[in-house]
Amino acid sequence: MEKASADETPAGPGELGRGPAEAIEAARVRVPTRGNRRLEALLDGVNADVEVRTWWHMAQVQSERLGMSDHSWVHVQVVVNIALRVLRLLVKGGVRPAMVSDHGMRDRDAEVVVAAGALLHDVGMSIHRADHEAFSLFLAERKLRELLADAYRDPAERAVVVAESLHAIIGHRRRGEPYTVEAGVVRVSDALDMAHGRSRLPVDSGQTGIHAISAAAIDQVEISAGSERAVRIEITMNNSAGIFQVDDLLATKLRGTPLEGQVEVVAKVEGEAEKRLLTEFRI
Repeated sequence: MEKASADETPAGPGELGRGPAEAIEAARVRVPTRGNRRLEALLDGVNADVEVRTWWHMAQVQSERLGMSDHSWVHVQVVVNIALRVLRLLVKGGVRPAMVSDHGMRDRDAEVVVAAGALLHDVGMSIHRADHEAFSLFLAERKLRELLADAYRDPAERAVVVAESLHAIIGHRRRGEPYTVEAGVVRVSDALDMAHGRSRLPVDSGQTGIHAISAAAIDQVEISAGSERAVRIEITMNNSAGIFQVDDLLATKLRGTPLEGQVEVVAKVEGEAEKRLLTEFRI
């Protein structure tokens, strides 16, 4: 059975102290488009857009100011690749995305919505961490109309894609209540960028709270077709503390979405002995 790993992209370098031009030079997101011309056009547009790539840079600057883990273009690339993988498995498993069921469009249009939501879900962090999902909306709305102008010449179709993409962006917050499969995919995929401590502060930063310890406990995330459900997510941990990441972050984002009941999550600890992640804890 084919499997896809959610942790194939290395963490990006720190952004503080670097000039904007230098920081955004390497920011290029790559995903398997499978001949989807509209998706290709979106990706080409984003990768050529200095403003979007600078927003990614600024999101990382803010995360470093706050002592958070990676929120740079690397996080964006991880999330968009996971999101397209999950969506394609859902479609293969017979799940109809909203672009098909509600708008009479195609699965490939759903890929554009998912990619757009994933690409721009955190751009509001360039302004502030608090309510960054809402800030992402007013940055993304204009930008999406620009990026999708050539791919969607029909104004009504373009407006639908923009609206559904914005719904996916706002739906990724903790109580975002996504109504569509596409928005649910973006929400869950954001939480799946957790392998090797990426989702919270790593232990080697000196912070030893439950977020840091549980994140360091995640070794690998694999996404594959399920036998009983459309998608199987298998999380390998080196310590049982990782269950906090699975239950508090992933399960919280999965519950109440259209993906609930379509996705199977299995978390396991490998080996006979658990990795020692903490020697002492003080308050």
